[in-house]
Amino acid sequence: MAKDNSFDIASSVNLEEVSNAVHQTMKEVRQRFDFKGSESEVKLEEGDLVLVSDDEYKLTSLTDILQQKLVKRKVPLKALSYGKIESALGATLRQRVGVQQGIPTEKTKEIVRFIRDTKLKVKSTIQGDSVRVSSRDRDTLQDLIALLKEKDFGIDIQFTNYRSQ
Repeated sequence: MAKDNSFDIASSVNLEEVSNAVHQTMKEVRQRFDFKGSESEVKLEEGDLVLVSDDEYKLTSLTDILQQKLVKRKVPLKALSYGKIESALGATLRQRVGVQQGIPTEKTKEIVRFIRDTKLKVKSTIQGDSVRVSSRDRDTLQDLIALLKEKDFGIDIQFTNYRSQ
């Protein structure tokens, strides 16, 4: 009986690490001289980040500090999607930053289409917000992983749940 090997293509961010990065960012903002007397803050609301600051320069600086803290905590910056800068109460600016959890439907279809176009002998199925890829040959799966790492889908992807049955 032939063995079947499989792995999942997923995209997830550890929200605890994001929360820690937010706390470190706020600690640094409170200590920096250029933010003295400023209304700048970063909050984590329902899986999204909300950045608030007095002006566009401070908002950009706040974003840079946050990105540095996220990189130190190994949170991929590709998992962030920046919204428009909008006016908020008290003459401040606000920007929502989405934190990606799972692969969006159109991206899963794009990944499956890419896998099909490689002409490798693998079977791919969409499972909610992830893609499962299976094949009889482990080497084929490893070749596919290498091809997927080379291609930029515009999102952060991880290869998880590698199994041999």
